[in-house]
Amino acid sequence: QVQLVESGGGLVQAGGSLRLSCAASGRSFIDSVMAWFRQAPGKEREFVAGIKYRGDSTRYIDSVKGRFTISRDNAKNTVSLQMSSLKPEDTAVYYCAVDRVKYRAVISSGEVAYDAWGQGTQVTVSS
Repeated sequence: QVQLVESGGGLVQAGGSLRLSCAASGRSFIDSVMAWFRQAPGKEREFVAGIKYRGDSTRYIDSVKGRFTISRDNAKNTVSLQMSSLKPEDTAVYYCAVDRVKYRAVISSGEVAYDAWGQGTQVTVSS
């Protein structure tokens, strides 16, 4: 059974940093794109960042470019999101997810492309 467990969320002041981690178990994800999504109160869940299987290609939404960095450690089956220069609008529950298609050629930003999700970790940025 596939399981994803996020950690690292918390309360931080604007301008601060947090590092989110996601530990995957149940199978190896070395062949899958992994991604981070977030859902703010009253809003739909949105794609934040994704990384291809070898870690040599990444994708970010415009609002986090230059501030967030996604990385993965295939030996440990983990994916991380380093978040810097945090803003109040980054406040959300953050989820990691795994692509349902092995070796997908692109990093999809659509939820339907992902079929394994964690329970989420809350990130709150105060102004």
